[in-house]
This record gives sequence, structure tokens and C-alpha cells, in this order.
Amino acid sequence: MDGNGRVAEVVERMDPLPAGTAQRRRNLEAAPLYEEALRRSEGRLSRHGALVVDTGQHTGRSARDKVIVRDAETEGSVWWAKNGAITREGFDRLRADVAAYMSARRPFVQELFAGADQRHRIRVNVQTELAWHSLFIRNLLIRPSTDAVGGAPDLTIVAAPGFRADPVKYGVRSETVIACDFTNRVVLIVGTSYAGEMKKAVFTFLNYILPAKGVMPMHCSANVGPDGDAAIFFGLSGTGKTTLSATADRTLVGDDEHGWGPDGIFNFEGGCYAKTLRLSPEAEPQIYAATSRFGTVLENVAVSETTGEPDFDDDTRTENTRAAYPLPFIANASPTGLAGHPKTLVMLTADAFGVLPPIARLSPEQAIYHFLSGFTAKIAGTEKGVKNPEPTFSACFGAPFMPRSPVEYGKLLRQMIAERAVDCWLVNTGWTGGPFGVGRRMPIAWTRGLLASALSGRLADAPSRRDRHFGFAVPLAAEGVPSEALDPRETWQDKGAFTRQAERLVEMFRANFRQFENEVDNAVLAGGPPLDPG
Repeated sequence: MDGNGRVAEVVERMDPLPAGTAQRRRNLEAAPLYEEALRRSEGRLSRHGALVVDTGQHTGRSARDKVIVRDAETEGSVWWAKNGAITREGFDRLRADVAAYMSARRPFVQELFAGADQRHRIRVNVQTELAWHSLFIRNLLIRPSTDAVGGAPDLTIVAAPGFRADPVKYGVRSETVIACDFTNRVVLIVGTSYAGEMKKAVFTFLNYILPAKGVMPMHCSANVGPDGDAAIFFGLSGTGKTTLSATADRTLVGDDEHGWGPDGIFNFEGGCYAKTLRLSPEAEPQIYAATSRFGTVLENVAVSETTGEPDFDDDTRTENTRAAYPLPFIANASPTGLAGHPKTLVMLTADAFGVLPPIARLSPEQAIYHFLSGFTAKIAGTEKGVKNPEPTFSACFGAPFMPRSPVEYGKLLRQMIAERAVDCWLVNTGWTGGPFGVGRRMPIAWTRGLLASALSGRLADAPSRRDRHFGFAVPLAAEGVPSEALDPRETWQDKGAFTRQAERLVEMFRANFRQFENEVDNAVLAGGPPLDPG
């Protein structure tokens, strides 16, 4: 038997970790994980009891190092134009070597759930080299009751940051690899201590398996009003999903990942992963309070050497400072993670060009156009190497986590919007009065006020204007927001410069959408910027 065949035979019959691995640390809760992390010098305590950790050289996701095994099952179902590939042989070699690496250590194991809806729930077994990684994923996923622990996992994740991949041996681009084997339901994460890779690995897997069940997986936050009026908020990292969905007057369903099925929406997770840079107790009181709780993990947050007080304004380490905490740390969080069908759909974007209005109403076709476009600005720190906001298009507001073609998700979302007559809105949390570097970030008070009006239905029939460049309906007035702010052109001193900037952005939208032109119908195409602005 040749070397490749020998490796494949070994991998086929082994667990991600050998059964004989000594002294596995299984399902430890926060207190013993704190003890282990502190004993191993993985972190320190903040003044208020949170565990403060440093993720090393990776302070964000390594998007270019994520690969999927290209085999008979995935060949025709994965969107290979935007997803990296690894061969079966390369993955199996990596899996065998990672198993050997972890078997020489005392890994931490968490047996958790992903998916609040039991009909679509999966069991996730997470095996980590670091104690704080085990606490992180315990915070972020759903913790089962004692009698629900055990059973064969539907997905196994192995996080070994100390393992360095050999690019030649495994056929990968660097020492850092996030390798997904959908056929055998295993994810290997090596060469990075950034814990967000684990959470996004679960999301990626659910994005792969759920559409076939008629469930729409969504990169969105969700909340529900006192009358049961649910709302979902699409958006990339940094656009405000977590902040805007955590409000005192509405119940938080979840802050980042949800499914929308035949009976309504459900959270994939059991925790929140909030950005903390410039976190304010006035603007974001619930998130701020959660950062002071025992059990919360603070990633790359600067703390005083003498007092342990966090400094949320310090971006010396990275702008992507984070807090990971269980959902019950939010006072009005849903205990079930379930809600009915959404009444309102919001797409959040951080427009660094200063062109988009703070809010606009979308027709169903416009909603799908903007969903497939996924326009925003990458916020510094969310991915390695991003220093300043960069305009980007990320299909479905989460292309790095979407294994399938965006059009597949778009068709499913369009069907669900139509069936439920959902009101759709585009909300810009980016810049007003000019582009990044000239204008200012949209005041959060404006955004909260506009969302409150949209969710209540007060804006649905409000007088509006048709945006000259994008064609959507923009309210002429809204409570608490200066009327001129609703028309971005009026916030610019140089009106000619605004027009040129808007035309440039329109061309970017059109250029990006050409990849979908042959896969969508004319109604969705017409949902984009009009050919004749008029």
C-alpha cells in the first residue's frame, strides 16, 4: 500500500482525537476553565472578573486560509469561485497529524448544540488546545442540560493553534489553515488563536446543510417586540448587528446567526460575540454590563496593569476587540432562542463613501438585489491585514461563510419574504456629510430612532422620495433625525463631489452584480440602480 493509501486507511477509522487520549477535560464550566487558563498563563483577570486574553498575531479571521475538501459530495454543491479547496489526500494527512499533535496534549472537550430549534439542531463536539478557547465556545454555542450531554456529534471541530501546517505537505497556502470536511463533518483549525474561527466554522457548516431542508441560514441578529413582531438584521461585522438588536424595549433572540424555517426564526448560538472598541455604557448599556461579568472572555482588550480596568478606547492592539459571553448575560434575552416569522427585515451597511441615506425602504426585488450585493465597508481589524475601512461586496452579507452559491440563498430568501409579506429596509450605519476621513459616522441615536420608527410601522406609509441613484424609497422626514440628513447630498458641502461619488458607487454595484446577471430574473436585475437616473 502506498503512503497516501496508508494515511487514508488510518484516518477512516480514527476519531479526530484517538480514543486513548489521556485525561480529556470534558465539559468543564467557567470556574475550572478560568483556573486552567490562569494556571497556564493564557490570560488574566479584569477588575470586574472577565477573563482577558490575547489572540496573538491573528486578531481577526484568516479568510484566505479557509478551505473546503473538494470531493464527490461537494464538487457540484460548493461555490468554488469564492471558496478555497483542499484535496481529500491533503486533508487526511492534516487530520492525522493534528490528531497526533493533540493526543500528546490534554485537550479540552465541549459537547454543545448549535440551533435552538430542536428539529434543525446539531450536536457539536469541540476539542481545543487552549482552556480559554473551551470557555469561548461554551459561551457562544448552546449548552445542553446534563441529561442531553453525549451522543454522536454531527460536527467535530479541533482547534490546535500551536500546530503549524506545512503548505507543501497539505497543499495549503500558509501555516494557518481552517479546513472543512463536509463529507465527514470535521473542521480542523490550526495556526491561529483567533477564537472566532470556531464559531464561524459552525455557521459555515449550517449554511451548507440547511438550505436542503428549506431553512434559510442567515448572518443576522434578531429581536422581537412585546407584540411578537420579530425583526432580523443582516450585516457584516462592524455594521451594528449586535449593538442595534440589543435594546431594552425588545427581546434579543440572538446577535449574529439565525435560521428561518417553516415555523419562524431560531438562533444558532447561545451567546454573543460583541465588538467592544469605543464601547459606551450610555449607548450600549447591556453589552457594556456584560463585559464586567465573570465568565465573559475579553479578546485583545487593553487593561490597566495596576487596576485591571478595561480601556475600550484603546485600539493599540487591534480595532477588533471583542467580548464573548452567554446570551443570558443580556437582561432581556430570549430564554428559548425562538421567535415567529419576521415582520421586518433590515439590511445594515457601513457606507464609507457617504452616499447611501440613513434609511431606505426596499421592494422585495430590491431587497434580493442588495442581499446578493452585500455592500459595506470592511471595518479595520475584522480580517487580518485590514487597517482602514475598505469598500467591499460580500454576497448574502457573509460570503466567507456561504459554501453554496449566493443565488441559492437569494431564491430561498425571496420566497420567504413573499410568503410572509415582510417589510424590507436598508439602513446605513456608515458615514454622513462626506466619505470616510471627511464626514462623520452616522450617530447611533439617529439609527436607533429610525429603526424604532421602521419596526413600529410608522415609516411604512410615510411620504418618501425616489432616490435618484439607487431607486429605493427614502422617507422625507423621521422623528429625531434632521430632515437634511435623510438626503445625503444635502449633508455634503460640495454637491458636485457628492454626485461624482454616488455615480462611482453605482458603477461599483453594477460591476459587482455582473457575476449574478445570468442567474437572476429581470425583476431582481431591475432592483438595482436604475439605468436612467432621471
